[in-house]
Amino acid sequence: MQPTDAADPLAGPGSTAQDFKTGTDRITSSDTTVGYILIALQLVVGLGILNVWMLRSGQTTPYRGGEAMNLREEFATYGLPFWFMCVIGVLKVGLALTLLAAIWIHRFAQPAAIGLGLLMLGAFFMHLRAKDPIKKALPSIAVLAMCAAIALF
Repeated sequence: MQPTDAADPLAGPGSTAQDFKTGTDRITSSDTTVGYILIALQLVVGLGILNVWMLRSGQTTPYRGGEAMNLREEFATYGLPFWFMCVIGVLKVGLALTLLAAIWIHRFAQPAAIGLGLLMLGAFFMHLRAKDPIKKALPSIAVLAMCAAIALF
C-alpha cells in the first residue's frame, strides 16, 4: 500500500493519509517491527493465560494470593466462591484464545485485550484486598500493561 498523499508528514510508510485521519486502521503488516511486537505480546499474553488456567491451575506458584497452593484455594483466599472461579476461568481462557486468533483476525485483538485487561485489573485489586506483597501482583500488572499496548495499537 502506497501513501496517497506524499506531502502529508503524518502518513507513515505503508499507511495512507486517509487511514491516519480516520483512525480506523490498526497497524498494517508493512510496519513490520511494531507488527511483530504486537504478535509477540499477543502470544505472551494468550499462551501465558492458557498456561496458568489450563496447565498450572493445580500447582503452587510464588504469585498465588495469600498462602494458596492452587487456583481454587486462591479464589477462596479472596472470599470468592468456586462458581465465580469457573466464570473467570471461562472468560480468561476464551479471551486468551480470541487474542491468539487475533493474530490472523485483527479485529478481535482490541476487544480481547480490553477484556483481559479488565480481568487483570480485577486480579490486581484482589491482591491488594488480600494484602499480598506487591511481588504477587506483578504478573497481573505486567499482563495489564501488555493488554493495554495491544488494545492501543
